[in-house]
Amino acid sequence: MSSVSVVIPCYNYGHFLEAAVASVLDDQQGVEVSVLIIDDASHDDSAEVALKVAASDTRVDVILHGTNKGNIATFNEGLLEWAEGDYCLLLSADDRLTPGALRRARDLLDAKPDVAFAYGRALWVEDGAEDPTPRTKVRGWSVWPGEWWLRQIFRQGENPITSPEVVMRTSVMKLVGAFDPALPYAADMELWLRLAANGEVGFIRGVDQAFYRLHTTNMRKGFNQLLDLRERLAVYDTVLDRYGDQLGDATWLSEAAGAKLGREALWTAGRASMRSDVDEGHVDELLAFAVDCAPDVKRLPLHKALASHTRLGPRSMGWLFTEKVQWWLRRRAWTYRGY
Repeated sequence: MSSVSVVIPCYNYGHFLEAAVASVLDDQQGVEVSVLIIDDASHDDSAEVALKVAASDTRVDVILHGTNKGNIATFNEGLLEWAEGDYCLLLSADDRLTPGALRRARDLLDAKPDVAFAYGRALWVEDGAEDPTPRTKVRGWSVWPGEWWLRQIFRQGENPITSPEVVMRTSVMKLVGAFDPALPYAADMELWLRLAANGEVGFIRGVDQAFYRLHTTNMRKGFNQLLDLRERLAVYDTVLDRYGDQLGDATWLSEAAGAKLGREALWTAGRASMRSDVDEGHVDELLAFAVDCAPDVKRLPLHKALASHTRLGPRSMGWLFTEKVQWWLRRRAWTYRGY
């Protein structure tokens, strides 16, 4: 039976930790699983909770950091130094797996040895809200050539995966080297692309693989939209530096990603300009980023209005609305196609 190693990093999430571990140990029947909790020098009771959980189940190991090492170093410690199962998963202490998620991913990875990682949908749940009922009946698999999938992410301009829904083939993950510390806010996106450059990508259709918890201390709350855009651009640049030769059309891919990010930056600047407490400096930075990524945006009415610091007229507002609708439709299409 193939085994799965689950790494659960924790920093001040002691109140979530037991539920995260339970979702791995109690709801994944038919899977040989082991768990490592790494407490990164939390200030709450995370260490005590971790030790209590480990004392009650021999499948759980614990590492307690004396000093805070940060998220990337903690992730890589668990994945690169501890994970020994055939497959591995990084599960934040504030997230949970859905029942049967590991078995569904294991079945795909067992059947398709060239797949580097498998994923499904993640349900986003507001902290304190009632959990939606996850879908657990598999409607089939999609297996895509990794380079094809990678190109779709360049064309999309964004990361379609949160993280807890991904199960990686451990041998491939260790081959490519886990998370890049140079990309602290987008290392997961870069890792998915790097894995895709070294194997096929599997998608489990019709199911929800994880609960992704939304709350005030999510890591995604800690950076603004401009930093997010810059990090995504850095991801694309990094992947092209590493794998551009094997992709063949690196220039086109760079321009495609730049066009998406540039227009998103322009749309973000338009939304920011309509705030009552508008920060003109932030708007100007977004505009500069947009032009750097996609010089053609300078011809658009929205850019001209924002660059002149004038009120948005009907043409600019119409463009902004159109872009918002198109973005929303792209998101829906991406979601339901299962990428």
